[in-house]
Amino acid sequence: MNASPIQISLAVFTLYGLFGASNAISAQAPDFKLIGQQQQVQLSDYRGQVVYLDFWASWCQPCRQSFAWMNKMQSLYGKEGFKVIAVNLDEARTSANKFLQQNPAKFDVAFDPLGNTAHSYKVKAMPSSYIIDKHGNLIHANRGFRNKNEDALEEKIRTLIRQSTVARR
Repeated sequence: MNASPIQISLAVFTLYGLFGASNAISAQAPDFKLIGQQQQVQLSDYRGQVVYLDFWASWCQPCRQSFAWMNKMQSLYGKEGFKVIAVNLDEARTSANKFLQQNPAKFDVAFDPLGNTAHSYKVKAMPSSYIIDKHGNLIHANRGFRNKNEDALEEKIRTLIRQSTVARR
């Protein structure tokens, strides 16, 4: 199998990503418009919701673990204004589709085979995720996925949802 330049560079950083790293940030999340599994996915359409944006690929082992957790988060917090968007970076849609058959997504999935969106988010590890507040601001970046980080990520999501709920009152 021939790897694309983005697969090679992300594979190099995946080892780093396995150990997980996270950063608090505060900047406007770059908007994007991508072909989705069900419909077109444009980040600005999610304004007013807390978004967990995840970049993944079919060849990424930690991505398999993250899908179960993302399904759980979407199920727990979806009715409270929370959305998961998972952006696939495989060049071949068939690879992504096979992964999705084995790891069904109960959230929105989009496809970025050229890696342009990943580039705008400066993705350096697989998976990489970003928490975006209801105003479209990047609040948190996380490289890699480790089960021991699940509670901390969930707490950040819950806090943003609570802030959104209090602000609406």
